[in-house]
Amino acid sequence: MTVVKIVYASMTGNNEEIAGILEESFENLGCEVDNTEASQADASDFEDADICIVATYTDGEGEIPEEAQDFYDDLQEEDLAGKIYGVCGSGDRFYGEHFCATVDDFDQVFANTGAIKGAESVKVDLAAEAEDIDKLDAFAAQLVQKSNGQ
Repeated sequence: MTVVKIVYASMTGNNEEIAGILEESFENLGCEVDNTEASQADASDFEDADICIVATYTDGEGEIPEEAQDFYDDLQEEDLAGKIYGVCGSGDRFYGEHFCATVDDFDQVFANTGAIKGAESVKVDLAAEAEDIDKLDAFAAQLVQKSNGQ
């Protein structure tokens, strides 16, 4: 069975909701899912997963959220060669160039760990709407396909 680890950082609840949507999507695809808030997670937790996911918001002017900073720093030290990863998150388009910047930051760190990008990142404006849920379902399906070597 494909094991999925989702780590999320959420201030308003939007990314916790996104993590929940993904958890349900992956379970519907027959995966075993572990969903953990970033301050309670350890980057080494990804070593036991086939698919590694981060769902995060962006703080202020494009900064990593405080509760995810240690996780982000530790992730840079991991060797996740062969793991499949995906990054998603919500933000506010009001912040223009900084919209979901942390999604891109985590994407780069995952790439540096040797993990394989399984799907394009999903960026949600504020709370997930029906269209965003469809994108998250497709995101999960692409990650599972990539993990299964298809």
